[in-house]
Parts: sequence; structure tokens; C-alpha cells
Amino acid sequence: MSAAEAPVTESGEPARGPVRPGGLLDVLGVASVVLDTDGRIVLWSPQAEELFGYTAREALGQYAARLMVHERHLHLVGKLFADVMRTGESWAGGFPIRHKDGSTRLVEFRNMRLLDDRGDVYALGLAADQSTVRRLEQDVALSERMVKQSPIGLAVLDTELRFVSVNPALEKINGVTAERHVGRTLREVLPQLALDALESAARRVLDTGDPLIDDTVVGRTPADPDEDHTWSLSLYRLDDAMENVLGVALSLVDITEQHRASVEAEAARRRLAVIADASARIGTTLELERTAFELAEVAVPELADVAAVDLLEAVVEGRPSTLGPSEPAVIQALALRGETDSDALRAADPPGRIARYAPDLLVTECVRTGEAVLVPQVKADDLPRIARDPEAAMLLGRAGLHSYLAVPLIARGEVLGALDLKRTRNPVPFDEDDVLLAKELAARAAVQIDNARWYQNARNTALTLQRSLLPSHPPVTTGLEVASRYQPAGATSEVGGDWFDVIPLEGGKTALVVGDVMGSGITAAATMGRLRTATTTLAALDLDPALLLEHLDKTTSALDHSIATCVYAVHDPHLRQCRIANAGHLPPARLRPGRPPELLELPTGVPLGVGGVEFSTVTVDFDPGDVLVFYTDGLVETRCHSLDERLDALLALLDDPARPLEEVCDLLLRTLHHPDNHDDVALLIARAQKLP
Repeated sequence: MSAAEAPVTESGEPARGPVRPGGLLDVLGVASVVLDTDGRIVLWSPQAEELFGYTAREALGQYAARLMVHERHLHLVGKLFADVMRTGESWAGGFPIRHKDGSTRLVEFRNMRLLDDRGDVYALGLAADQSTVRRLEQDVALSERMVKQSPIGLAVLDTELRFVSVNPALEKINGVTAERHVGRTLREVLPQLALDALESAARRVLDTGDPLIDDTVVGRTPADPDEDHTWSLSLYRLDDAMENVLGVALSLVDITEQHRASVEAEAARRRLAVIADASARIGTTLELERTAFELAEVAVPELADVAAVDLLEAVVEGRPSTLGPSEPAVIQALALRGETDSDALRAADPPGRIARYAPDLLVTECVRTGEAVLVPQVKADDLPRIARDPEAAMLLGRAGLHSYLAVPLIARGEVLGALDLKRTRNPVPFDEDDVLLAKELAARAAVQIDNARWYQNARNTALTLQRSLLPSHPPVTTGLEVASRYQPAGATSEVGGDWFDVIPLEGGKTALVVGDVMGSGITAAATMGRLRTATTTLAALDLDPALLLEHLDKTTSALDHSIATCVYAVHDPHLRQCRIANAGHLPPARLRPGRPPELLELPTGVPLGVGGVEFSTVTVDFDPGDVLVFYTDGLVETRCHSLDERLDALLALLDDPARPLEEVCDLLLRTLHHPDNHDDVALLIARAQKLP
């Protein structure tokens, strides 16, 4: 402690009283003893009282040898004392002394001759307990050996953050010798590092005393100026026994390899997470565009800033997709994902567009070879090979495209198209790990896209057949206003069973038919077409509805055990009646002005194709303004409601006999057709009109 730091009282005078330990001498408890030339004790310190057991009153004036030394050592002590006094050369060593309590203790001595201003000679003896000295020596030796041989970089900085000392490990880490560290600041020794945060942390440790443990520092030192290293840094404040701040102890461990391993492990975890996400999100439907969009959505932003999914036009149309070396790629854009309203998005083909890509473009190379194309660092002369035209190249350059990756979409050995990835905001270029991840995503998605492609082709075929077998527009008939709807099922395998028909008959009469072939797919659609043809032929004979169903039942039985339900009604505008027969179908609803809507009470009958059961004809009134609603079960059946509930819901919607029939069709489909009900819907509504 300096004089300026010495404790004082309120009056400004030095404080008196016991002083707590404040340095190494206090830790050792060094005793001071001064002898005259005769060997008598003339000065006796408080530490001497503690070490030897005698008070100053008991010791002063006594012969030191007789007071503290055993009789057998008196001759040796006398000789050593005489040599010191005669030659002036100091003597040091361990010596047994006799304590006041009679015990013997080993004490470490250092004796030297003193001369005062009058020329008088004295002997000064400094003594400390030898076990305490040895323990401290061992501690110092251990600390020094650990500091020098530790693989951890260690340093002491003063309160101005200048190096006081460094160990060999830190010399090696920094590539700077200890001599060039000492007295210099962190910035002077390591100008390559960004040290603002480190210096702020060190000052905070000095101010608060709170250590900084295992903070991460990244940068370069003269030891390896061309590569970043990662270190674990700890800072501790150093205080003396009087709690004066001495500086900061710094420890530094190179964890570059562990950090890289951690980064790689995190990258691997991220890749697995993306793949798991892709497995859950891609292929939720069998819609081609939706599946492609799901792939693009998984890729952004985890893998790219902009992602496009493109298919070869030939693949979409079901034709072979092989390209020759000089052939352009005709590509249909299916999905695009990225930041909205960006130049990179404007440079890409919008979904639905078909574009020709020249043979030398990178996406063409990708789909032609079936190999990934990677441009880690995109330069200006790369843009014309990435963009479809000069305008798109200009937009990509303005967007800051700096890294590009295209991977093929391959399913069942056929190249379907490409997943096109761009980075504009993410500063990290694509690398081989990104290529592996993109390939994995593309491989998983390609199978789903291929399934969706074949599903869409099959569904289009089934729908084409279905629609070709249904009337495009109901014919105009006497005394009837008619509206109809057909809504196909959501899946290919469920398309094809429902039909309706409006058949003009002689005498101004009209046959109204709604049916549902049990089963689905193209086979059901074909069966439906044959039944519709048979119904039209039989209707021309003007048969009673029950008799017509009997003939239709025989026809159905001959169609490979097919079964169908059907309602057949004949409207006579002159009698204002409908004659109706039912073959296992849901009953029609009747809506009459001034009366609540109702379900017609008809004998249910059995489905067509069962055989051997007669059908019944029921005659119901059908006056002008009355409405009949014929429908198939796809309109009202759901998995979570009873049929009675759904039929009540149907009747509740038929609240206005005067409502336009087209609006009624839309209302019923919009309100009743449940998304979970993957079934066709056929709907036919007729309103009786006055004859002219």
C-alpha cells in the first residue's frame, strides 16, 4: 500500500491499531531480531514474540543463543555469529530453535551484519517458521510450473489492460513473444482481432469483480493469419489482501476444432430437421401444383432465398423427357417461393408459364444430364447462363444473386424437372452439404410430384369420360324449368359413379333421372354410361316408372355384378302430376308455395342389380310453382353426422320456392357438400310451370 493509500482517521492522522495481513511477509510471519556485538538482544519484533514465545520484556537484554538455542548447538551458533560479524557475509539456512514452551521448532534464518551512523555494528536476524516457508515455496513452484507448462494460454493484465506477463502457451496462440507482450495493450499486440467487446468485458470485470467465464472469441492472430480460430475466453479480477485491484487474469483455450464439430453437428441437425419437415409437408395432396409449392416452401428460407420448381413440359403431358445436347428445354413453371416483390422473383417464370431455355443454360444442363449444377460464387458472366433472358439476368444482378444451385427432380429413373435455388440475402454460398440436402429434398419430392402427375393424368381421363357421358345442358321441356350440377370427387379412384338425365317424352311429358353406381373410378363411369343409355332407350317406350326400373335392374345384373341406386320420375304437365319409382335411392324433396318442404314418402325399393324384387310407382301432385330436388348421397352424407340430421339440413335450405334454381344448386353444394366427403355429387332440380 502506498502512503497515499494508507488508512487515516477523520482528523487526517494515520490510523493506529492492529493491521490485517497485507503481503507476503505477513503471510510468512517474518520475525526481526537485532543483536549487539556481544550477542545480546537489543530489538525484538512482535513476530518474534509469536515465533519464539518470549515477550519483548523477556527477551531484550538476553543473550540470544542462551534464550533460543539448545546447549548442544551453542558452539555452532557462536561460530556462525562470529563469522557474520567478522566478515560481513550473510548466512541463511534452517536451524532448530527452542520455544519458550520447551518445544523445538525448525526455523528458516537469514543473518546479516548492520552498521549504524556512529559506526556501531549489530547483527540482524530474520526468521520464519520453516514449514510455512516450505509450503509457500511449494505453492510458488507449483503455480510457476502450471503456468509455464499449461496448454491453456494465460496472461496477467494491469488495470490499464496492458500485459504484465504471459505464459508460453499464450505466446504460441498469439504468435508473439512474451517480451513483445509485456507493457503493450491488447490492440497493440493483436491488431487483427475485433477487440471492442473484449476490452469492454475486461473493464466490466475490473469494475465489478464478476468473472467472465467461457466467452467465445473468433478471429485471427499472427500465429495463423490466414484462418479464423475460435477461443474460449475467461477473465478474473486480481485483488491483493487489502482488496486493492491489481489487474485481470486472462485464460484462453483454442476450441476451433470443437467449434467446427459443433457447427457441423448443428448443420447436420438442421439438415435432418429440414428433411423431416419435408417428409411431413410434401405430398399432402395429389395435386401437382400444390405438391410443387410444398417443395418450394420447405426450401425457403432453410436452404435458399428463392426457390422455383419447374417441370419439363413433356413430363407434364406424359411424354418422354430425354433431351439431346443441342436441344432446348421446354419447361413449365409449377411453383415459386421467396421474398415478395423482389427482383429475384421477377426474374423467375411465374407458375403456369411455359418457357424455352437454351441448350447452354444451367437449368437445361441440369435436366439434360440429371446432375446437380453448383455455382458457389456467381460472377457477372455467370448470370446469362442462369437467367432465361437478358432482362432476367439484369434483375438477378440487381437482386444481388451471389450463389446458385439447381438439382434434378428424378423419379423412377426419369428426369421430371429441376429444383432451382438462389441466394441473394443469405451471405453464405452454397456448398457440397447444401447440394446433398437439396438432392435429398428433390428425391423425396420427385416421387410425390410423379405420383401427383400420374394421378392428375388419370383423373383428367376419368373426368373426361364422366363428363362425356353426362348431358352438357338439360334440354328444354314442356312445363318444366330445370337446373343441374355435377361435382366430381376429389380423388381419381372416386370419380365416375353419379349421373342425372332429363329426357323429353311424347305428349309433353318429361322423364327425370338421378342415379349412383356403387363403386368408383373409370369402371364405375363406364357402367354409369351404359345405364344412362339403357334408361334413355327404355324411357322412349313410355313405360311405367316401376316397369322401367325392372328392365333396368336386369340390365344392371348383366354388367359384371354392378349395383346402382336410381330415382326415375315422369312429369305430366297436363295432369300436374309426377309418377315416381325408387330403386334404393334417397327420396326426392318437394317444395310447394305456402307449405313446408318435405321428403317424398316413396317405397325405398332395392338397388338395381339385386334382381327378383318388384318396384312400385307412386303418383304425387306437382303443380306450377312446385319444386322437386333430386340428389345423390354425396351431397348429404358425412362421417360425423347422421343421415337424418343432414336431410333436415337439406330441407332447411329449401325455404323459398321462388328462388332461382341456379342459385338453389349453388346454395346446396356450397352449404351441404362436406370437404371430408370424397364422393361425387349429382343434383337435379325441376320447377313446374304453367302451360301456355
